[in-house]
Amino acid sequence: MTREYRLTEEQIAKRVAKEFQDGDCVNIGAGAPFLASQYVPKDIFVLFHIEHGILGIGEVAEGDEIDQDLVGLGRRALTPVPGASCFSSSDSFAMVRGGHMNYSILGAYQVSEKGDLANWLLPGGLGHVGGAMDIVGHVQKLFVMMTHVTKKGEPKIVKRCTLPITEIECVDIIFTDMAVVEVTKAGIVLKEVAPGLTAEDVQNATGAKLIIDQELKEIEV
Repeated sequence: MTREYRLTEEQIAKRVAKEFQDGDCVNIGAGAPFLASQYVPKDIFVLFHIEHGILGIGEVAEGDEIDQDLVGLGRRALTPVPGASCFSSSDSFAMVRGGHMNYSILGAYQVSEKGDLANWLLPGGLGHVGGAMDIVGHVQKLFVMMTHVTKKGEPKIVKRCTLPITEIECVDIIFTDMAVVEVTKAGIVLKEVAPGLTAEDVQNATGAKLIIDQELKEIEV
């Protein structure tokens, strides 16, 4: 399967951003998940939370806007929105643990058909033990952004995680470069496919049985 049938990180982020509603408070992880904060629909206002102590970020800062004291995950220079605040890491996690986040958007190495999440350790790696282990158990909904398969072509949506698990049964929706998949009590439901792909294409790249939504549609890009 060639690359033109896969969404870019920016296109996945735009699709995730369509889930936001006016007034939402959203925790965003490093890497690709951050991009979702840059594609908020113009007619709504969303407060984005970064775990090390920022609430209320806007577009990435450029030129004279850059403030070395306002830097986010991945060393990105940020701009604040009206009402933004900075605070300690302990206060930041108190917000999360208190259940005040409507969504969190994180990356993942694997997600199981039951919504188990593995996103902190790869074989041979040092591991990234951090905020995700607190975040996933306390947000109202958890979104995962990731490629559908590894660089070796192995499925990242699997029947059972083989990597160390961050949390069990915590993922609600998976957004990949091939599809949008919802985790339900009945199983994982294929809701949308990338342009040019079929449900069969996505199933062939998935390590668990997909339930095909009767209203399956193409992701708008």
